[in-house]
Amino acid sequence: MAKSKARKIRKKLVREGKRNPENGRSPFVGFDMQTRMTKTKKDHLYRNKHKNQSFSDGNDGSFLFLAV
Repeated sequence: MAKSKARKIRKKLVREGKRNPENGRSPFVGFDMQTRMTKTKKDHLYRNKHKNQSFSDGNDGSFLFLAV
C-alpha cells in the first residue's frame, strides 16, 4: 500500500529530530466509545405506531356514494 503524503511528512519530522504529532493523539482514538443498547418494548411498539395509516397512495378509507 502507498504511503500518504501526511505520513511521509511525519516520518521526515521524526528523522530530523522533531516531535512526532502521533504522540499527541488521544489513547482512545481507535476505540468506539458509543454505547449500543437493544430496543426496549416501547421502542418496538412505537416503531409500528402508524402501521395502518397509508395515505400516500390516496387510499384514506373514504368513498363517494351517489344516489341518482
